Amino acid sequence: MLTKNISFILHKPQLSENIGACARAMKNFNFQNLVLIDPKPIYPNDKILATSVGAKNIIKNSKVYKSLEHSVKDIDYVIATSARFRNKNIKHINLEDLKKINIKKKVAFLFGSEASGLSNNEISYANYTLQIPTNPEFKSLNLSHSLIIIAQYVSSILKLKTTKYKKSNKVKSASKKEIHSMITLCVKNLEQINFFKPKEKKPIMLENLRNIFYKMDLSDKETRILSSVFASLGRKR
Repeated sequence: MLTKNISFILHKPQLSENIGACARAMKNFNFQNLVLIDPKPIYPNDKILATSVGAKNIIKNSKVYKSLEHSVKDIDYVIATSARFRNKNIKHINLEDLKKINIKKKVAFLFGSEASGLSNNEISYANYTLQIPTNPEFKSLNLSHSLIIIAQYVSSILKLKTTKYKKSNKVKSASKKEIHSMITLCVKNLEQINFFKPKEKKPIMLENLRNIFYKMDLSDKETRILSSVFASLGRKR
């Protein structure tokens, strides 16, 4: 089933009841993959299980990571949800655009913490940002409400089978893991030539690099070519 390709990532969730409600919302629309990054509450706990109602299996089978970077290595497309417009060179999409996403690939929807949402650093791991249309004077949505809106919409796309995505079988998109390895090699060589200066600007420079590579929709062959280029440049020195 295509629902198995969809994951929902909660980045540093703060409230147990929201985590439980998210699991319940996922099960409402037959999604199974829940991922948590450094949750604030003890996980799992009785309140999470209670508010998940009949979705305890979602909690039981969920994955927990310390960092976002490790959670998205095997994901093909990361879609970050945000109530704020980001002045970043990253493609912004709306709910209707989800019909154009290849659901046969591994797709993850990324949600920020209840208090602060997603930072620009976390957004830099995404291929797209998605804003749910709301009252412009009151944009903030509860975490589980945001998730259920997207879950319902994606579920309707899957059921109607409206997504028709044709691509040559000879072209295979690079996995997040392959792109991550390529970026790591690139950064390693840049560090050796003292590229990241001044030092305090390194985090934002890394964000920009990730933004560039993740939005390019590279094939596995293109990723291997770029990795060879970066490796060759390192050997030349």
